[in-house]
Amino acid sequence: MVYFGMRFLLAHKAPPIAMLLSFLFSFGIEFSQLYQTDWINQIHRTWLGALILGHGFLTADLIRYTIGMFIAAV
Repeated sequence: MVYFGMRFLLAHKAPPIAMLLSFLFSFGIEFSQLYQTDWINQIHRTWLGALILGHGFLTADLIRYTIGMFIAAV
């Protein structure tokens, strides 16, 4: 989904650029889950915050993002 969103927003750019930005965005969101403070946890507890930011860091998600982006790019 993120890759297709980047391709839509950056239609005039080369696919590898969209893939790189998708990786940075997805991995950034996943690693942001390691940051635990009260204000960010309040955002995580909302419906939209949980949908966008997730609930916790999972290394398996990084693997899933990578596989999904390669499949989408192909």
